[in-house]
Amino acid sequence: MRLKAIVILAAIVALVAWLGWQTRSPTTPAESLLLDQVLGEAPEQFKMVLGPEPVSFPSDHAAHPDYRSEWWYFTGNLDGLDGRRFGFQFTLFRFGLETGPERDSAWQADATWMAHLALSDGERQRFYQRERFARGALGLAGATTERWWLRDWSVEATEQGWHLVAHAEDFGLELEMALTRPIVLQGEAGFSRKGPERGNASRYYSATRLATRGEVVVDQTRLPVEGLAWLDREWGSGQLPEAVAGWDWFALHLDDGRDLMLYRLRQSDGQASPFSAGVLVGPDGSNRKLAIEDFAAVPRRWWQGPGGHRWPLQWSVSVPSAGLELSVEPVFDRQLWEGSVRYWEGAMNVLDATTGTALGRGYLELSGYSEGRMTRQ
Repeated sequence: MRLKAIVILAAIVALVAWLGWQTRSPTTPAESLLLDQVLGEAPEQFKMVLGPEPVSFPSDHAAHPDYRSEWWYFTGNLDGLDGRRFGFQFTLFRFGLETGPERDSAWQADATWMAHLALSDGERQRFYQRERFARGALGLAGATTERWWLRDWSVEATEQGWHLVAHAEDFGLELEMALTRPIVLQGEAGFSRKGPERGNASRYYSATRLATRGEVVVDQTRLPVEGLAWLDREWGSGQLPEAVAGWDWFALHLDDGRDLMLYRLRQSDGQASPFSAGVLVGPDGSNRKLAIEDFAAVPRRWWQGPGGHRWPLQWSVSVPSAGLELSVEPVFDRQLWEGSVRYWEGAMNVLDATTGTALGRGYLELSGYSEGRMTRQ
């Protein structure tokens, strides 16, 4: 979910304000946009999430400009008809800007928007990634109940769920994602606490199992695919306390029909925060919340990425009360985001920890392992 320098964020915001938008290919080193500047303490003009409140659909699918930050976050695993395996990520972020009480011009931005698009090609072990920025003005980016977009990357609401279209120069996605079970309100009726201080919380809901089909485009070749996706949706102001140095987030689809989400907030001493949490969703859509004492996630193998930074990519994950003893392993190692935000996010295999039998698939997100700082969502 640390901040390197407020100067970097200010420079990016200024650049976006002048240019309107940009697409960045992470083929050359980029300055790191460290997001605890927008996930940490927020200016007073922004509302805080202070307790449970009703979550309403479809209105809460839209943007919440009274809050400092929010995101719409899709991940999923897909199979091609030719047997190829893909993982994908599409994320839209909104970061509110400190502004005056009124906007006196359509050109005045009230937010900076960022979008991330990624495709993991398991057969070729290639990780495609692009990011874009836009300012929150002139319709360049936004989120309503019916549409979430940044320029021509868009998610449209459908009767069944959502339709995603996003293309970069050498890869792209066109996917239909349909709800197969009720939306899950995380934490206490959507009130997800991340720390002990006032405002250390977000509104958080998930669509944990989206039946997905469509096409991926790789090097100008269209490939029909189908699989499962996951949507996470959060908003708030000042969500993370200073003591949090990073997080490890798991979203797993098990073959027996259960969905498991865990997030392990890491403190600066490396220990899991007591506000780490999760949820186990049954095939019938019922769900059970998990506190830190209900699960364990222990790294078993580390990968050394660019710059000598080490990332824990193989994990033992256990939920004893649910009879789950899992090994969670990457489809391949180098699924590393190297744009203005540095984090690891990739497609995973889920195995029985004892027998090695395949039990499902999922996604893993890691932050805070680059230069000892936290760098994401």
